[in-house]
Amino acid sequence: MTNFGYTLMTEQSGPKDLVRHAVSAEEVGFDFEVCSDHFTPWLTSQGHAPNAWTVLGAVAHATERVDLYTYVTCPTMRYHPAIVAQQAATVQILSDGRFTLGLGSGENLNEHIVGKAWPSVERRQDMLREAIKIIRELFGGQLVTWRGDYFQVDSARLWDVPDIPVAIGVAMSGAKGVERFTRLAEHLIAVEPDGELVREWHAARQAANLAGGGRVVGQIPVCWDPDRDTAVQRAHDQFRWFAGGWKVNADLPTPAGFAGATQFVRPEDVAESIPCGPDLDAIVDAVRAYWEAGFTDIALVQIGGDSQELFLKEAAQPLLEALRSASG
Repeated sequence: MTNFGYTLMTEQSGPKDLVRHAVSAEEVGFDFEVCSDHFTPWLTSQGHAPNAWTVLGAVAHATERVDLYTYVTCPTMRYHPAIVAQQAATVQILSDGRFTLGLGSGENLNEHIVGKAWPSVERRQDMLREAIKIIRELFGGQLVTWRGDYFQVDSARLWDVPDIPVAIGVAMSGAKGVERFTRLAEHLIAVEPDGELVREWHAARQAANLAGGGRVVGQIPVCWDPDRDTAVQRAHDQFRWFAGGWKVNADLPTPAGFAGATQFVRPEDVAESIPCGPDLDAIVDAVRAYWEAGFTDIALVQIGGDSQELFLKEAAQPLLEALRSASG
């Protein structure tokens, strides 16, 4: 069975609204919720960037059933991996075991703020590998001292360790990523419906004699609105950055850079890649590519902070029914 999730997109809503939306999303029937972890929005029109971990703590307390994910946290520059381990363990306790730590190699947009040079993708992935090893060591609850290529840990211990271990999902985009991270992650996170990537993930897990297939967690933006033209304009205003592709999106440092890079992206261009308007069948057709590629969990991003309440009130339940009917 495919699970369908709701995205707490910190770039487009303030902290109180995010918690309120999380509760409503659970009430209408979403299976899980993912939370982005940004210091800066992609575009100034989005207008927000509260701290994801504070929001997740509140959401963990305010909800009862939905699984929770970071989607995704970079544990290498803005955060030291020891701090991420402590944050993840705390959220797991607050959520009574519903939390999965989603990790990735980060974007310049969020990580440059600490004043360090932005590394190459190869170096970022090496840093991520070491960070995950440190996090796993600390999850064991023992005293950890670490002297690595990128990080040091001096006599650190997590004093509050959850009874249910925190699972780790890692964002991967190709065969090299699968090769580097399969043994370090329980779950695969990916942003495109790439069936070959999913097959490589399962093959790598089988070759490593890892138990079970792990979850495959994806995400897709949609822009539901009773009026299609309004939806297209909103998607263009707040989500045209999506057209750049991940290699570009990982390297640009500021919202102004994203605005400049996407200045020639037209509303109709956005509407070709993101389902916009009231047609739920069009959204189902867009999401279909993910479960056909082997994704077990698919999170929807409803574009526009001001549109969340109407989406959750009018569209979410019938959309979930249509998605479950089509995927079942």
